[in-house]
Amino acid sequence: MATPTDLRLPRYGEDPEGTHPPLDSSGYRSTALRHPEQDLVLLPQMLTEVTGPLLGPGRLGEHDNDLTRRHAGEPQGQRIIVTGRLLDGDGRPVRDSLVEIWQANAGGRYRHTGDRWPSPLDPNFDGVGRTLTDSEGRYTFTTIKPGAYPWKNHDNAWRPAHIHFSVFGSAFTQRLVTQMYFPDDPLFSQDPIFNSIPDEKARQRMVSRYDHDITQAEWALGFQFDIVLRGRDASVFEEEEDED
Repeated sequence: MATPTDLRLPRYGEDPEGTHPPLDSSGYRSTALRHPEQDLVLLPQMLTEVTGPLLGPGRLGEHDNDLTRRHAGEPQGQRIIVTGRLLDGDGRPVRDSLVEIWQANAGGRYRHTGDRWPSPLDPNFDGVGRTLTDSEGRYTFTTIKPGAYPWKNHDNAWRPAHIHFSVFGSAFTQRLVTQMYFPDDPLFSQDPIFNSIPDEKARQRMVSRYDHDITQAEWALGFQFDIVLRGRDASVFEEEEDED
């Protein structure tokens, strides 16, 4: 029987320079208080770090991937379907993996005590969802297109419409977080979070693609957003948790 010291974890090459944002990004003011100022101390991953908690079907409710069916009434806003595949660096599907999302409502407001700007809360929308990838690594969410919102980072600062994505491996310590944006958003040019990714090609991998085949007539617009874990086409992941 293998002991924790016998475990051999895969080794991966470094992502190309410019793929991920720096921890201290000058335009994104709050990173000055959030990023570590000393070298990280790497701890060995033992058995408890690479196993559990179980993140499978037992974590899912009936409408967890349909954010429009959680409450008594219909939420306000443009209904959308967001789908894509979770892939490894070789393009293989990552099956049975937990994918979570959270987002603002159509008016650009989160259901959170810290979000108090004067945009109304929607009693029929809570802005959180989860699902498991299928045998082809595909996930699907039905939700509402989020609105832009102010965030006081700089003068007249507004965040582009976006959805936060969280993906898990076999354990919580393997969690990765990214953001999905929408095509042709006029706020891209002034958003320091979007522009904190130095490489423009990597930056564009955070932008979803409108898909007319996914769009359902008289019901919802469709968007494709694949998440790639490693390699030259890797998605851009946040280095630390961020509530913005």
